[in-house]
Amino acid sequence: MPLFSAFAIYFIIWWLTLFIVLPLGLRTQAEENEVVPGSVESAPARFRALRVFLMTTVLAAVIQLAWYILSVKLGYGLDAIPQFAPKFY
Repeated sequence: MPLFSAFAIYFIIWWLTLFIVLPLGLRTQAEENEVVPGSVESAPARFRALRVFLMTTVLAAVIQLAWYILSVKLGYGLDAIPQFAPKFY
């Protein structure tokens, strides 16, 4: 697999994983009883960007490694999925 393709797939996995990791461990301003005037109560009390980005990077690397092993090393791909739908031609 070319290096650019592997990086592109990692970037897509990283971006999707970011939205999974964002709400983990989040404490809202309402939960902390420290609502800043002019903001919504559901806004984060403290946004820990470094923690979120590190968790996203590690989780995306694990997913990328699993995808690489399954698809490249073991040969599982879209062709391995059985076709149960009837053919209409």
